[in-house]
Formats: sequence, C-alpha cells, structure tokens
Amino acid sequence: EVQLVESGGGSVQAGRSLTLSCSTSGYTFSTSCMAWFRQTPGKEREGVAGIHPTVGTTYYADSVKGRFTISLDKDKNTMLLEMNNLKPEDTAMYYCAADGGYCSSGSWYFWTNYHHTGQGTQVAVSS
Repeated sequence: EVQLVESGGGSVQAGRSLTLSCSTSGYTFSTSCMAWFRQTPGKEREGVAGIHPTVGTTYYADSVKGRFTISLDKDKNTMLLEMNNLKPEDTAMYYCAADGGYCSSGSWYFWTNYHHTGQGTQVAVSS
C-alpha cells in the first residue's frame, strides 16, 4: 500500500522559511511525476511545484518561482519543498502527490493526474 505523509508545516511570519517533507512508503520513484499542491477554503487545489523523479526537471507556479524549491531525497524516499521568503498569500494546506504520469510543463499541475496524495500539512504565514 502506498502512503504519503506530509510534515513540516507551521505558523511563521512573512519573510521566514519552512521546509515541507513528504515521506513515502510502498512507492518506487520512477518516471511518473511528483508534485506539491496547496488549497485554501473555497478555492481549487493549485499546483505549487512538480518534479520529474529521474530526469530531475522541476516546474513551478509563477507565484512561487524564485522562492520555493522542490527536490527528492531518494535515499530517504522523501520529497521536499523548501519555501523561502514566505508571504501571507502562501497560507494554505499543502499536499504532496505522486504517480502523476507523464511529467511536463503542460501536465504536472493537473491534480486529477495523480494517483496518490497525502493528508496535507497546514502552513500559515502572518504579516
């Protein structure tokens, strides 16, 4: 059984940093896309960052480019999201997702492509 467990969320002031972790079990990193999404109440889940696990190509939403970095620690079966210079508009529940199929700039942000997701970790940024 595949399990994804997010951790690392919390409450911080604007300008600070957080690193989210997505610990995976029962899942083999392959060519299938992996990504981080976020959602706030009343809004659709949006793609934050994606990564091709074997090639290493990364993708980012325009709103986080230059501030967030997605990476994999394959030895620990973990996906990371380093978030710097956080802004109040980054406040959301963050979810990791795996097995999203073909990974490209035009497909990584479709939530429905992913077969496995975690329960989420809350990030709150105050001004």
